[in-house]
Amino acid sequence: MSIKQKQDKRPSWDEYFLEIATVVAKRSTCNRAHVGAVIAKNKVILSTGYNGAPRGLAHCDDVGHEIVEGHCIRTAHAEANAIAQAAKNGTAIEGASIYLTISPCYDCFKIMVNAGIREVIYSSFYMSRYEASKAVIALSKKAGVKLIKFKK
Repeated sequence: MSIKQKQDKRPSWDEYFLEIATVVAKRSTCNRAHVGAVIAKNKVILSTGYNGAPRGLAHCDDVGHEIVEGHCIRTAHAEANAIAQAAKNGTAIEGASIYLTISPCYDCFKIMVNAGIREVIYSSFYMSRYEASKAVIALSKKAGVKLIKFKK
């Protein structure tokens, strides 16, 4: 096999970071959805996050869910956890991209805009709330944040 053939089998950077987000999602502690997030800039991982109960509290998987309007509100979302981890560690994420296993909810998208995320790449579309999804798309255009569905 030639060097060129070996290089062709390597994943793209987007595919690489999304595959890592898929592994990160396996740490999720809310079995209603396993979601992973990777924040990267200049081909370097800055932070990761998965959905789960706040640090130090019992996991949904262990004590149950707090369901409001069909959603577990006990869980912090993967995107918010990745941004919080970066902040806790003093890691600047201005201008970074975030890779998600599912598209973001409206609240998380607003946090990403405020944190300076410039690009959101996701594997699959989160279709729970159609109106909220339309709001995310509209906000992405107004805020100048790219919202990209990854295509292999």
